[in-house]
Amino acid sequence: MVTRTFASKSDAQAWARQIETEADRRGLPTDRKALDRMTVGDILARYRDTVTPTKRGAVREGMAIRVLMKHGLAKVPLSSLTVAKVAAHRDLRLKTVKPASINRELALYSHAFEVARKVWDIPISENPFALVTKPKVADERSRRLETGEWEMLREACRRSRNPHLLPMVEFGLETAMRRGEVLRLRWRDIDWTRRTLHIPKAKNGHPRTIPLTSRALSLLRELKPAEVVLDEVVFPTTEDAVKMAWRRAMGRVSLPDFRYHDLRHEAVSRFFEMGLSIPEVALISGHRDTRMLMRYTHLRPEIIADKLQNMPRST
Repeated sequence: MVTRTFASKSDAQAWARQIETEADRRGLPTDRKALDRMTVGDILARYRDTVTPTKRGAVREGMAIRVLMKHGLAKVPLSSLTVAKVAAHRDLRLKTVKPASINRELALYSHAFEVARKVWDIPISENPFALVTKPKVADERSRRLETGEWEMLREACRRSRNPHLLPMVEFGLETAMRRGEVLRLRWRDIDWTRRTLHIPKAKNGHPRTIPLTSRALSLLRELKPAEVVLDEVVFPTTEDAVKMAWRRAMGRVSLPDFRYHDLRHEAVSRFFEMGLSIPEVALISGHRDTRMLMRYTHLRPEIIADKLQNMPRST
C-alpha cells in the first residue's frame, strides 16, 4: 500500500481521490456480460451461505451480512462496481457509523470478493474494497483501571447473583483472554505441571498455549471440583448470562465507560509494565500483528518514570 504525508487534510483527500480513480481504471471487469448478471449482494449471499458457517463467529457475521444486504451497494452489478462507488458508500456510512465499524464492513466485503476472485473464479480483475482508502480510526480506546477502581469493580462483581462473574473477571485480568475464550476453557486444556493452558482455537483461528501467573493458577485451584471431568468447562455459565451480570454490576458502581473487553487492554498493559517483552506478551495475548498489540497497550508514564529512577546510571 502506498502512503504519503501531506501538509493539509484537503491535500490528503485530493490524493486519496486520485488514487481511487486510478484504481478504477485498472480494475475494469474482464468479462462484462457475466458480471452484468451478478450483484454485490449475490457475492455476499454466497459468502454467507458457504464461507460464514465455517467460522467461529458465524452467527455474528451472518447478522452483519444481513445488514450489508440492505444497503444500496448490494444492488450494484459487479460490472459497474468501481472504487469510486465503494468510496461514495463509505462516505455515506461515515455520516452515521464510526470509522472502526466502517473498516470492519470493508474488511468483510473485501474478503468476500477475494474468495469470489480466487476460489469461485468469478472474473473480477481487482478487488475495489481492498483498493478504497480506509477511514482513519481516531477513537482508539485507552481505558484503564485507575487507582481504587479495581477494588470497586471487584466488590460489584462479588455481589453479583452470577457466582462465575468475579472469578471470570479476575482470570481475564491474569491471562488477557477474551470472554469467549474463558467461557470455552475446559479442564483438559490446563497443564498443571507446566503451568500453562491451551486455547485450541482463538478468535483469529490460531491455537495458542499461554503461561499462567501464580494468581491464575490459584483461581483455577479454587474452582477445581473434587472430581474433575476433563471435558467440562471451567466456568459453567453462558455468554448471555455473563453479559447481563456485567451490566448489572456496572450499574452498582461508578466506572465511567469501562467495558468487559477493557479487561484485556488492562491485562496486556500490565504485562508490559511488569517488564515482559513484545514476543512474550504476544504469546499470551495471541496477537500476531505487533501494530495491533501496540494499540492494545497503554502504559502508565508514572510506572515508566519509576523504572527510569531505578536504572543504573552511566559514569
